[in-house]
Parts: sequence; C-alpha cells; structure tokens
Amino acid sequence: MATQPSDLDGVTEPCADCRSETLHKVRVELRTESSKTENAEFSREPYRVAVCMECGSETIQRMNNA
Repeated sequence: MATQPSDLDGVTEPCADCRSETLHKVRVELRTESSKTENAEFSREPYRVAVCMECGSETIQRMNNA
C-alpha cells in the first residue's frame, strides 16, 4: 500500500502571537552577517525561519551559536 501525502505541509509548533499550537512553514536560509562586501561569503550562517500559517508571524533563530 502506498503512503498518501499529507494535505498539510508544515510543522505544528507554538506561536507566541496566536498563543497556541499552529501550523508553521519552516525553512533554513543562509544569511550574511558581515556588512563588509570583502569576504562576505565567509560570514554566512544558517538560520531557521518559521512562519505561522494562521497569523503570519515569523520567528528567526540562528542555528550556529559559536
């Protein structure tokens, strides 16, 4: 039997603005932290970005806290 894909595309997690567990779209993006253009490619860090599907609130968290 084949597995059917879910109609929901996201992750359920707490939303500070909605004050409840809601569906979120989650992605990882590389962000440049240096304001200097020279060697900017070496200052990129991964960030987790979660957007609430109910209210649109966005939460951003740096993945590497070295």
